[in-house]
Amino acid sequence: MQDKDILIENIDKVHTTEMGIGRISKNLGISGDIVEICKGKILKKESLVERKGKNYYVDIDDAIITVNASSFTIITAHKKK
Repeated sequence: MQDKDILIENIDKVHTTEMGIGRISKNLGISGDIVEICKGKILKKESLVERKGKNYYVDIDDAIITVNASSFTIITAHKKK
């Protein structure tokens, strides 16, 4: 099974912490329901998902979203350089 398929299969488990919400909204310059925004980005057909070690890296639009592969916690997100 491909990395993206595994992440999509577990999309209901994707979450973040209070600190994660602050970090992601600041880094991406977004507000609102951060988890739902990130889930929407992950589910886009043009998103690229790659697992490196213990994390998934989702490359979509102008951002990279980092998701822990075992807990499905969104650790951080940042704009591509």
